[in-house]
Amino acid sequence: MTELFSAVILGIIEGLTEFLPVSSSGHLIIAGHLLDYTGPKAEVFEVFIQLGAILAVVILYLNRFLGLLKNTPEIPFSGMRGLWMLFLTSLPASILGLLLSGYIKTYLFNPVTVSFALAVGAVFILFVEKYAPAHDLEKATFHTLDEVTPKLAFGIGCFQCLALWPGFSRSAATIMGGMLLGARRTLAAEYSFLAAVPIMFAATGYDVLKNYQLFTTADIPFFAVGFIVSFLSALIAVKTFITLVGKMTFRPFAWYRLIIAPLVYLFWT
Repeated sequence: MTELFSAVILGIIEGLTEFLPVSSSGHLIIAGHLLDYTGPKAEVFEVFIQLGAILAVVILYLNRFLGLLKNTPEIPFSGMRGLWMLFLTSLPASILGLLLSGYIKTYLFNPVTVSFALAVGAVFILFVEKYAPAHDLEKATFHTLDEVTPKLAFGIGCFQCLALWPGFSRSAATIMGGMLLGARRTLAAEYSFLAAVPIMFAATGYDVLKNYQLFTTADIPFFAVGFIVSFLSALIAVKTFITLVGKMTFRPFAWYRLIIAPLVYLFWT
């Protein structure tokens, strides 16, 4: 029961934070240490439950993903062109992640480094909110998914590399990066959700296949609970975030990060 309770807590944290600019991996690392659930198996579990969050986005944007299966001339973000955009966004972090995965897990998967990433990411958010062209709706260059260009997609992908530092946040990196490159706030958020699916699915599959020998059938209930809870909480979080993103800035997330960063640092030093 204690293990299942941990799975529920971690699943809720993953689902609620995966698509918000606060860092799900950072929060999971902190929670894992508080729950005394750490080590190689814990790291794979934290990656695995991302599949639940991914599934939530696939369901919420099902029509968009189905549209990627066929070319529709009147919808530019469809078929091979849409897939090409997502590939370009996934490419930089995928290559860098493969090259640095060992280093990242050895040196960056701890609360202290997460605290620094939370703070740096918060400053990044505040900077973008003040200086990004898309801060002013009239100055945004890109307003809808169908206006996404290869240059914009690849540029967002380069910003996504910042998320390899646990605690920085993939959502913060891609949304803020998109806004810096001229994407409207709502477009940057929506594209961030869609772009999460291929890279998170690839990272999850790679990690699980690489470490499958660590697990037994006794681990199935624990993983299943984490997956289901992550899926349900992500559904709620994404739907709520979509509603709010056009009505608010991302500054509250930055202030939240700046509050918890020193608390995490002081607690573990």
